[in-house]
Amino acid sequence: MFYLEEIKNRAQENAFIELPVRLYKDCPYWIRPLDQDIRNVFDPEKNPCFKHGECVRWLLKDEKGTYVGRVAAFVNRKTCGLDKYTVGQMGFFECIDDQEAAFQLFDCCRKWLETKGMEAMEGPVNFGERIEWWGLLADGFDRCPNYAMPYTHSYYVKFFEEYGFRDFFKQYTYRTKLEMESLAPVVVWKADRLLKNPDYSVYTYREIGKRKAIDSLLEVYNKAWNLEVHGVDGITREQVEAIYKSLRPIVDKDLIYFAYYKEQPIGFFLMFPEINQTVRHLNGKMNLWGVLKFIYCRHIRKIDVALGQLFGVVPEFQGKGVEAAMIKRFCEKIVEKNSHYKYLEMNWVGDFNPQMMHLMEYLSATADKTHVTYRKLFREDIEFVRSADK
Repeated sequence: MFYLEEIKNRAQENAFIELPVRLYKDCPYWIRPLDQDIRNVFDPEKNPCFKHGECVRWLLKDEKGTYVGRVAAFVNRKTCGLDKYTVGQMGFFECIDDQEAAFQLFDCCRKWLETKGMEAMEGPVNFGERIEWWGLLADGFDRCPNYAMPYTHSYYVKFFEEYGFRDFFKQYTYRTKLEMESLAPVVVWKADRLLKNPDYSVYTYREIGKRKAIDSLLEVYNKAWNLEVHGVDGITREQVEAIYKSLRPIVDKDLIYFAYYKEQPIGFFLMFPEINQTVRHLNGKMNLWGVLKFIYCRHIRKIDVALGQLFGVVPEFQGKGVEAAMIKRFCEKIVEKNSHYKYLEMNWVGDFNPQMMHLMEYLSATADKTHVTYRKLFREDIEFVRSADK
């Protein structure tokens, strides 16, 4: 017998954060996220999704009063109606290896979402941007997670699929060694051909500065993605400024690239140091001691992985070699500086994006981890169609 508690107070919030510590205590690959990163998702003052959405969290107790599971459910009013049916979301699922407990957590999400008019639920996902806390780990259990991405127990896959969740799309994390020899000849050829045209140029964040970088990111992002096609909401200057402020301690200005055509921004390639190599030593706490540890690990021990988080090219310039030009420039700079970065990992390459998957082949990159985004339909008369088949 298990008992649900809706989270209403700080003690329950702490239990929500601490539960995975116990569930993964014997797993050498799990890295405890920063507590504040999780708290911020559920803080209306920090998460802009609360302006057009709502969420609820639960904990699950056994008969002895021990917490054995957790989950969150949320509705994003800007994106829930993009399909022919309404889709709510669930995420931050953690549970002991007990199907009854898992299904009770799924059931409470479904019931709450149905009261909000939802006809399906998607998960496990984030109440926020896709590049964080998105998907269920399905392959790569012998690898450490990337920063702000979930590492989940392998038995969770069985829970989701036996409950009736179906694979909506897969996200791959690719990995390659950072050396010029990793680039396929066609990448070098495309990049050189493009950059022989003086109308095209590629610059680092360091070379153009904060203001131009933010202006360029805004313009490219809002042209490269749109709500109807990608299910991704546009981004505002306020959001970019807030993201910059939060990421400023980890930004490496030589890992962020922008492409231009006649001085108009047409693409960007955002990478960051893979700070989970540092976060793993902090036990979730970015207090004074945590900050000192972070500085030591970040600057003295050196992070050897650059994590590619976001790659965007405006539609009319896709397929012209812009992607190749940014990648080649990046590799040249890494080799030129004899950088401490030895590997590139590309996070969040969806199976609905064959162009990006093809680009990974050009980098001699292989899929290192797989996450799955599932959907559970609430009605039998709704036709299930995978994202890649739309």
